[in-house]
Amino acid sequence: MIYRRKDSKFWWMTYTDAYGIPVRRSTQTEDRKDARVLYQQVVAEVWREKHMGVQAPRTLAQVLRPYLYHARRHQRSFESTLYRVQTLKHYFPDDTVVNRLTGQDIRSYSARRLEAGAAPATINRELSALSAAINYCNTELDWQVPNVITGRRLREPDGRVRWLTRAQVEGLCRKAAERKTGQLLEDFIRLAVHTGGRKSELLGLEVSRIDLQNNLIILEHTDNKSDKRRSIPLNHSAQAAILRRLAYRAANCPDSPWLFCKRDGDPVKSIRTAFEKAVDEAGIQDFTIHDLRHTCAAWLVTAGVPLIEVRDLLGHASIEQTEIYAHLAPFRVRQAVSQLDLLLPDNGELWPPRVISLDEARGKKPHA
Repeated sequence: MIYRRKDSKFWWMTYTDAYGIPVRRSTQTEDRKDARVLYQQVVAEVWREKHMGVQAPRTLAQVLRPYLYHARRHQRSFESTLYRVQTLKHYFPDDTVVNRLTGQDIRSYSARRLEAGAAPATINRELSALSAAINYCNTELDWQVPNVITGRRLREPDGRVRWLTRAQVEGLCRKAAERKTGQLLEDFIRLAVHTGGRKSELLGLEVSRIDLQNNLIILEHTDNKSDKRRSIPLNHSAQAAILRRLAYRAANCPDSPWLFCKRDGDPVKSIRTAFEKAVDEAGIQDFTIHDLRHTCAAWLVTAGVPLIEVRDLLGHASIEQTEIYAHLAPFRVRQAVSQLDLLLPDNGELWPPRVISLDEARGKKPHA
């Protein structure tokens, strides 16, 4: 049916698409007869697709609608996805025919976003949202929309790795302890650098996930970004931070399920302002909460822990994510190069060669 809305000068239409998803959209016309003709055309296309399998070209709105409908229910990062989609729609109108998008269209989008100050990684995430929508429709709805995003993402610079020394962490903790929520902030910092946990994982940590008998934090697939069950071992520093939080909880809100809780038992949602002030007072530049996770990884790698073990602790989806820390393990290269000293040259001479003096190199006889 078609109808008028008080907040729009255009006629609107409502119908159910071939896959049972309700659709409401503007006809982009103020003429009632034109709106009715457009509505009848859309209904006819839906019927042909549902009963005859005839697929019409898909607009951006048609591609995004079922994907977002699904993502809203199954994607924890839906808000980020929705934000990226809104950015895309500033450049591509809803009636853009996705089947007709070209490589030049994508390159133009990337160029305009770069001019607007967006980073290559940000642009790639936006394009990935459109790519995911196309792939979802092709896989789940059996559409045949070309994915023009494939192979056209921008090259990203090496991942940012910012970390602190142990002395700097101690200085940061001292400044954190001086703040109003000092002990809580200090405990968060120490737990983060000694477990590598993400901010959302730690602030959302339930007491039931902590196994002090075996010194483990056990995260279910619903608790972390990677959608995989993972356990985090606790060293003495991490245990001490957890015990202080448990003591606070027992004294103030024993029924709260959260490790990082307020006096009334509600979970702590954000520590950003207090953290940034502590960082500033500690004289540390360009350091974020997520860099506490980088700090944990950097300490492990410089101590000689293999990258694959660091990957498992941090919960990375692939070893490629962990390899941004590889440059912090130069001992691996030294060990490899040292093996060359053990090799024999092809001519059978002794190896390593005898060290000669500068006079011998110049052909002079050594002094008696």
